Amino acid sequence: MPLFHFGFSAMASVNELQIWADAETDARRGADAAIADALRIEAKYSRFRDDSVVTRINRAAGNAEVPIDQETAALLRYADQCYLLSGALFDITSGALRRAWDFRRTPPRLPTDAELEAAVSAIGWGDVEWNEQAVRLPRTGMEIDFGGVCKEYAADRMATLCLEHGLDHVLVNLGGDVRVAGPQQDGAPWRVGIRHPRRSGEVITTVELVSGALATSGDYERFFEIDEVRYCHLLNARTGWPVRHWQSVSVVAPLCVVAGSCSTIAMLLEATGEAFLDSQGVRYLAIAHDGTLTGPFAPTSQR
Repeated sequence: MPLFHFGFSAMASVNELQIWADAETDARRGADAAIADALRIEAKYSRFRDDSVVTRINRAAGNAEVPIDQETAALLRYADQCYLLSGALFDITSGALRRAWDFRRTPPRLPTDAELEAAVSAIGWGDVEWNEQAVRLPRTGMEIDFGGVCKEYAADRMATLCLEHGLDHVLVNLGGDVRVAGPQQDGAPWRVGIRHPRRSGEVITTVELVSGALATSGDYERFFEIDEVRYCHLLNARTGWPVRHWQSVSVVAPLCVVAGSCSTIAMLLEATGEAFLDSQGVRYLAIAHDGTLTGPFAPTSQR
């Protein structure tokens, strides 16, 4: 039984699908269905597309409610759970902070107090009116962004579709967020590396998975530095300022969407992030701002 690799681009990431199958036609059939669904999810929930659900909701902010389907309602329910678990720090309306922070600007600059105040005033998932049929953003300028859950949700969907196509040995990698459906063809686990947040190309440790998911949140993907202080894209919804306590948090959970949200919430909770991860019963590797490693996956020699 050979291993087939399928690379594709989606959600601003370079992605890969690995499938053990008896025949390439079997692997390709499942891969095509899985990749098509990832692209569907991207198109449906991208804030960059004029025809997406997210754009329709955001354009109607301050006005009428927008009808939604069952899938969108399920994502809102999950986002609401994350909001409650995080003490309101995981907030899908916090994308408004992009108006104050530009991580691609050269040279970089810090936002003014007025810019931050204006952006923070547009945040507030607790004020959003929603149910299973519709959602309404009550204030002009508010917006939602499923960026914190969509990629991981897509990874789970891809794995499910492969299973539905009779493929039982699958690894989905969406920009570093990994979902596994079944072991490799000989029963061996998949080995997934956790990257070093400060040393490009270096792996801190390797996690073995026969099912489930591994997701990482960190301060190294989008950031800038001013006076040797790092400002990353993970922003506190209350203050508008970037988090600083952790360099990265990697979480293993049964679903990629759970691993991803737990890692992000831990980053946002900063000093209390580890206690949150322990309370959720997930395995993790957390790397503090000073490089200290903690969690079940931390190599003993580096703790």
